[in-house]
Amino acid sequence: MKNLDIIELVVKYKQYYITGIKITLLLSFLSLIIGGTLGALISLLRLSKVKFLRFIASVYIEVVRGIPMLVMISLVFFGSYVLSGIDINAFISTLIAVSLNSAAYVAEIVRSGIQSIDKGQTEASRSLGISQSQTMRHVIFPQAIKNILPALGNEFVTLIKETSVASTIGLAELMFASKTVQSASYQPFKPLVIVAIIYFILTFTLSQLIGLFERRLAHND
Repeated sequence: MKNLDIIELVVKYKQYYITGIKITLLLSFLSLIIGGTLGALISLLRLSKVKFLRFIASVYIEVVRGIPMLVMISLVFFGSYVLSGIDINAFISTLIAVSLNSAAYVAEIVRSGIQSIDKGQTEASRSLGISQSQTMRHVIFPQAIKNILPALGNEFVTLIKETSVASTIGLAELMFASKTVQSASYQPFKPLVIVAIIYFILTFTLSQLIGLFERRLAHND
C-alpha cells in the first residue's frame, strides 16, 4: 500500500470525511436545540418556588452531569433494547444521550443568566400589573439571553467535540470516518491529523461567528 500524504488521503477518502462532517454538525445542532429547550424548562423548575420541583431539577442536573458522555450514549443505545425491546439506531441513541447531557449544562447556564438580572426589574414589572410569566418572557429572558450567549456558544463547540465518542457505537461521524480511513489506507496517524484539523476548523469558525453575533448585539444595545 502506497504511503499517501495527507492531501492525497483527503482527496481519496473525501466522501468519508464529508459524510462525517454532515453527521457531526447535524447531530450537534439538533442536540443543542433539544437540549437547549429542555435545559430552559429545567432551569425554570430549578428556580421554582415549589421545593419538590427544585429537588427534581437538581437531582437531574447532578446525576446527568456526573455520567460521562460515553457511558450515557452506551446506556441509551444498549439499554433501549434491554429495557423496552426497541432497537434504536446509533444516530437517534446519540441524539437522545447528547441532548439529555446538554440539557443539564444548559439548565445551569440559563439559571445563572436569569439570576444575573437585577431583581428590581422583576419587582418593577410586577408592580405594573404584568404577570410572572409575562415578566419572565418579555423582560427577564431577553436580557438573560444576551448574558448567556457566550456560554451557549461554548456549549455548541463542546457538543461538536463530544459527539466523537459516538463512533464507539458505529455512528458515521468524523471520528468514525477517521477510523474507516485508517483501516482502508493502513495509516494509523495521518487520518487522525486530518480529523483534528477538521474539528479545529469547525470549532474555530463557530467561535468567530458567535463573537461576531455578540458584537452585533452589543452594537444594537
